[in-house]
Amino acid sequence: MAGYGSLGRYGVGTPQANPTVEVEFTTLLPRAAALYTTRLTSPVVDSLGRLEDYLVRLDDYLASYDLLQLDAFGFACTGASYLVGRERELEIIEACSAARGYPVITAADAIVWALEKLGARRVAVLAPYPDTLVQAGKVYFENRGLTICAHARVETRTTDTRSIYELGWETAQAKLAQFDLGDADVILLSGTGMPTLPLVDTMARRPVISSNLCLAARMLDAAGRGEALLEAVLEPKGFRARLNETLGLGAAA
Repeated sequence: MAGYGSLGRYGVGTPQANPTVEVEFTTLLPRAAALYTTRLTSPVVDSLGRLEDYLVRLDDYLASYDLLQLDAFGFACTGASYLVGRERELEIIEACSAARGYPVITAADAIVWALEKLGARRVAVLAPYPDTLVQAGKVYFENRGLTICAHARVETRTTDTRSIYELGWETAQAKLAQFDLGDADVILLSGTGMPTLPLVDTMARRPVISSNLCLAARMLDAAGRGEALLEAVLEPKGFRARLNETLGLGAAA
């Protein structure tokens, strides 16, 4: 490949006010993977309607790449998929993939893929969503054959989903420490706007995964970059040095 991106060119769409996606993706993806972002913007005032609008108008955002040919595109908004449901989600991403000539992947679908990789069917979900979105997510996953056996909500200042962007990863950490996991196989930190990477651990007895982790991994997989997948994403030590730099802690030993 000419120029940058010897491990591929990856696009990601992030909700308009989301401050987390780009930071976590530049931490997760190997340095030789080139990342190109587009902002998902919508005039819809209602926060849930706005999330749906992002997915329904996905091809409009893909048009912002013009002739840039990507190896994969990630739609970094889990809530949108939960609200529109799997059937409509699949219809949209299949049409966009066919029209654009590269794989278009949603964060929600990437989570299901990652759970299959881990052999996990029983999931404990920690999320900062309002109740309506919590229930929509539960229905989405159960319709895909998973069992949501525990759920905890990270409180936000308002019910507007943009309040999620005020959270720090320490807030999720405190909630996680009190979480009754029941008989869950895995813990899912759902939502792309809540910082989560310091909490991710796919090698633990009960793995902790996140929306952004799953999406980054699935994009590498879809692009045929298996040689980069384990080091970069599925095994946390692969991105720990970059994470420490991001957190201002210096490179890992």
